[in-house]
Amino acid sequence: MKKILKWVGIVLGTSLILLLILPLIIAIPPLDNIKTIEQLADPDSRFIVVEGLKVHYKIQGGKLEAYPETGLCASCETHCLDFTKQTALILLHGFGASTFSWREVIEPLAEDYVVLAYDRPAFGLTERPLMEDWTGPNPYAMEFQDDLLVKLMDNFNLDQAVLVGNSMGGTVAFWTALEHPERVRALILVDPAFAITRSTGFQKLLFQLPQVQRLGPWLVRSISKQGDDILRRAWHDPSKIGEDVYIGYRKPLQAPNWDIALWELTMTRSQIDLLTRADEIRVPVLVITGDDDRIVPTQETIKAAERIPNAKLVIIKNCGHVPQEECPEAFLEAVNWFLDEMGGK
Repeated sequence: MKKILKWVGIVLGTSLILLLILPLIIAIPPLDNIKTIEQLADPDSRFIVVEGLKVHYKIQGGKLEAYPETGLCASCETHCLDFTKQTALILLHGFGASTFSWREVIEPLAEDYVVLAYDRPAFGLTERPLMEDWTGPNPYAMEFQDDLLVKLMDNFNLDQAVLVGNSMGGTVAFWTALEHPERVRALILVDPAFAITRSTGFQKLLFQLPQVQRLGPWLVRSISKQGDDILRRAWHDPSKIGEDVYIGYRKPLQAPNWDIALWELTMTRSQIDLLTRADEIRVPVLVITGDDDRIVPTQETIKAAERIPNAKLVIIKNCGHVPQEECPEAFLEAVNWFLDEMGGK
């Protein structure tokens, strides 16, 4: 028995040593097919530094004052707008998406409104700083998200805006309405995920282990292989997804440090139900959901809408988690109806 226990101890000890050492010495392959942000940018891409972070955005419907090719204002050398239209819409994409997810609706919306879409930190073509080189607040934390949005509005001289958020973008929109109610004119929540992401004490301890820190970015690279499956799950009818859509979603996975940024975002995550504060919302709210949402189940969104004071609900038939992409005409109809009702133009 002593010999058996001795061998069990040796095996367990050896396994523990390997578990502690191997993650620190195993060779992690570098990312391939990486391009510069400039190479990945679209013709209508623009960039602005907010809170030290270089943010990628697209804007339509407003008249930029002197330098439309750069977005720089002649008088103050910032990104200023001459508002020929009264209402501004800010589009907030979901997890794993980017400004690309608004491609079907940004131009039609810009016929009546100033429309600004930007890539949230860790996504799209917005800068992905390495935390060891970063001196400000964590750009991947939820607490940074609303501050970034408000500072972005300040740079555009926007006192208020209608926030249009899809999935986790809806989380950011809702959180901003709670933390900065004076800056939000209305909310349009599209298949929203009513949770913010923070780390628990155990998660913080686990994520600080050097072994986990080293392997984390490598582990999250699996999204590059699972991304197409997730996208298909987000649509009611995946057969409608063209190859150009797959390419558009894959493009940010060629940006420098995308895996590290996604890991940093993951380290901030835990579930907190924002709906416990729903009665604090005082602005008009429209909730849109597809009737076949398999990411955030439709019934959950319906129940959530019932908890928000005076929220209006639109359910789009034969549609999934991204109505602005799969069902843009029905999405635009719902948005325009809501904005007309509140006198948005």
